[in-house]
Amino acid sequence: MISAEHLKGITAFVQAADAGGFTLAGERLGLSKSGIAKSVARLEERLGVRLFNRTTRRFALTAEGQSFYTTCVRVLAELENAEAALNEQRLRPRGRLRVDLPVVFGRRWVVPILLDIGGRYPELSLEISLTDRRIDPIEDGIDLVIRIGDLDDSTTLVARRLGLQKSVVCASPAYLESQGCPASLDELDDHSCIVFGRGGQTLPWWFVDGKGAPFAKPVDGQFAFNHSDAICDAALAGRGIALLSTWLIDDHLGNSRLIPILPEIETRGFPINALWPHARHMAPKVRVVVDELVNRFLPEPPWDMST
Repeated sequence: MISAEHLKGITAFVQAADAGGFTLAGERLGLSKSGIAKSVARLEERLGVRLFNRTTRRFALTAEGQSFYTTCVRVLAELENAEAALNEQRLRPRGRLRVDLPVVFGRRWVVPILLDIGGRYPELSLEISLTDRRIDPIEDGIDLVIRIGDLDDSTTLVARRLGLQKSVVCASPAYLESQGCPASLDELDDHSCIVFGRGGQTLPWWFVDGKGAPFAKPVDGQFAFNHSDAICDAALAGRGIALLSTWLIDDHLGNSRLIPILPEIETRGFPINALWPHARHMAPKVRVVVDELVNRFLPEPPWDMST
């Protein structure tokens, strides 16, 4: 078996041959000229041959040195390739990755990305759950969570911002033609608003005042749904005014099937984050998904590019 000292001598020998001398070889390896010369001398002694012809004017490989150099370069290259292959295998995403996503946003914007990643990494198995219930990743054994909204203080989770959910007040052209367009938030009280409701409770709409502080505006109307897709469908059908996320209605805004209302009034944005449990080293299977989401969603999300 080759010893560490022997391998060190071979490395010094190859570097000296490539550099044409001990001085430059030492600089490349971070060693002194004498250190390189001694390593090569010990290697020559073990081999029982002279590897270099060294004079004050000439530094060149001997015939034996040239033959040995060719073999050493090939062997060192094979070692480097073996190490690179091992690192690539170790860093390649593999195994089961459990991901939890918000239902509508996840299906529309995250699932296609996960499908692309799965196609690139066949050794990666993805288990994807779609729910708007806030889960505990550690208790539920989830590797990665995508969450929209303010984060709870947690020392057990790592967060990576993916963007900001923006919303617009909007309605269909048919509704605005028949009912008119409100000129202020107060005039929303005279219109039918399509709201998010559950269990007899409806959620207010959130805006930002001139000082940047968020405030809630109570709204009401004929229709209340517990699903944003249904609210969008009702707005498209001309049943009222809705507050909808741009990631949901980017196509409808682009082709004017929905018209923004009160654009001068800022709506409150909610952060979009990727969350995963703390670990000493980020698992490659988590890293590849987070990196891809960052690349796709930042600095400008694709759903805001067409609006």
